[in-house]
Amino acid sequence: MKKILIIEDEEPIRRVLKRILTEENSEFKLSEAIDGNDAIEKLSRDKFDLAVCDIKMPRKDGLDVLKFVINKEIPTPFIMLTGHGNVETAVEAMKIGAYDFIEKPPDLNRLLISVKNAFKIRTLESENNRLKKKLVKKHEMIGSSPKFKNVLKLIDKVAPTNARVLITGENGTGKEMVAQQIHAKSLRNKNQLIEVNCAAIPSELIESELFGHVKGSFTSAIKDRVGKFELANGGSLFLDEIGDLSLNAQAKVLRALQEGKIQRVGGEKEIEVDVRIIAATNKKINKLIESNNFREDLFHRLAVIEIKLPTLSERKSDIKNLCNYFIDQISEEQGITKRRISKQAIETLENYPWSGNIRELRNVVERLMILGDDPISIENIKSYVPK
Repeated sequence: MKKILIIEDEEPIRRVLKRILTEENSEFKLSEAIDGNDAIEKLSRDKFDLAVCDIKMPRKDGLDVLKFVINKEIPTPFIMLTGHGNVETAVEAMKIGAYDFIEKPPDLNRLLISVKNAFKIRTLESENNRLKKKLVKKHEMIGSSPKFKNVLKLIDKVAPTNARVLITGENGTGKEMVAQQIHAKSLRNKNQLIEVNCAAIPSELIESELFGHVKGSFTSAIKDRVGKFELANGGSLFLDEIGDLSLNAQAKVLRALQEGKIQRVGGEKEIEVDVRIIAATNKKINKLIESNNFREDLFHRLAVIEIKLPTLSERKSDIKNLCNYFIDQISEEQGITKRRISKQAIETLENYPWSGNIRELRNVVERLMILGDDPISIENIKSYVPK
């Protein structure tokens, strides 16, 4: 049932609106507010799927009510009612955040179309929020061991700044998730986090991937292409496996960081970019510098803040919580019945040599969920976890 709040000081118009909406859908639950103060009180106390609000009212007008809703982040869409000649005020309401406006007396079809579209928008926003929450949960960072707590503290400190971050650690320790957390908690989170795996792209294509290219700059360049730096403009660029970047590409990345400008491959135009760089590597950068395979000046540009991730063996106390988290996640993703896990099984997993770290642990839990008993036993681990 959709709940609609009608905010209107004139009783005849409230009556007309109620009749129109009731005839359209008998399941609409309608409430009334006779002025702005009454509306604010009701909106503070109850949740509504839509508000139809007059602009000119005594005491507090419709704009005051709309500003209250926006400031309090109340997710109720507003359709504003305006008298003839007050279109400028209605446009102002749209700029503040109203969904639509309708002139009085309200046209039947115009009102119903606006109401239907507002509900569609509300449904899409709710679904979008649900997916965002699901995505956040998917990338949730689980752990309370001392070393991992230090990582979380560093993320919270560095995220709101524009400082460049270098994330280091073994394969499977969660470097990508740390990058996602930094971006999600940053002031850039309304823009994109663009990810590039530098190890997965051939060296002859990496510059085009990062900076884009112009048509005809090489054989397969059949049209202009926007690079990842441009796509990430205003947001963050995650350069994973930065240690695999070629020296030529490193020089161009360094220039982009120093000048805030890039050039597409084959192009002459300089393009300004505002990008926060988050990089990651599983390699020892100092050894790459010693062997002249990584530029020291680029390292110092990237590693304003370095976050070193502990191995799973360094955070054994987190393994129980990680197992339970993965059990819930895998159960939801694959429709597998949840399993409990015995104390002895947890103790065995805590003493296992996790060369693949958290990624390997998740794979093991998934295997045990599919093949193991309930509860997952030490015998299951002996059978299904490689020695």
